[in-house]
Amino acid sequence: MPGKLAVFASGSGTNFEAIAQACADGRLDAEVSLMVCDKPGAAVVARAERFGIPSFVFNPKDYASKGDYEREIIRRMDALGIDLVCLAGYMRIVSDVLLEAYGGRIINIHPSLLPAFRGSHAVEQAVEYGVKVYGITIHYVDGVLDGGRIIAQRAFEYDGNDPEEVHRIGQKIEHALYVETIAKLLKK
Repeated sequence: MPGKLAVFASGSGTNFEAIAQACADGRLDAEVSLMVCDKPGAAVVARAERFGIPSFVFNPKDYASKGDYEREIIRRMDALGIDLVCLAGYMRIVSDVLLEAYGGRIINIHPSLLPAFRGSHAVEQAVEYGVKVYGITIHYVDGVLDGGRIIAQRAFEYDGNDPEEVHRIGQKIEHALYVETIAKLLKK
């Protein structure tokens, strides 16, 4: 039976699309059962519609607390029997509410070779620092920002100073690495 995925995203959704396409064409024995987005109008919403994937799109300001909207997300994921939660450009830190319900089953993709350059501006930090080897990390999510156990990493060399170019190079690697890692996790 295919694994059931929930993919969380906040922006354009290229990693979401890579995962959904891999499911659709059989490279990944899974289905994206739910797309969760905290930004109504984000491009990922249209991507989910094109794939016919149900979405829960919400505005965090419509809820009294993070725990309130996370409980709603959990209710929806439980109803669908979600096996694995994949954060794919979801720009919110998850709370203990979500971690207690799905801890050990939430993964994230990050545009650096963790533990270096944590947080939301990792590529810009790495460029400013002058690194010559960049990378992508997939890790379990825990209560520490970008601090969970590392599952997979892939490095690439870049000898320039353009963060946008690093993002473009890294994104191609992200798409393949995320699909490969999800496949391995679902086989366990």
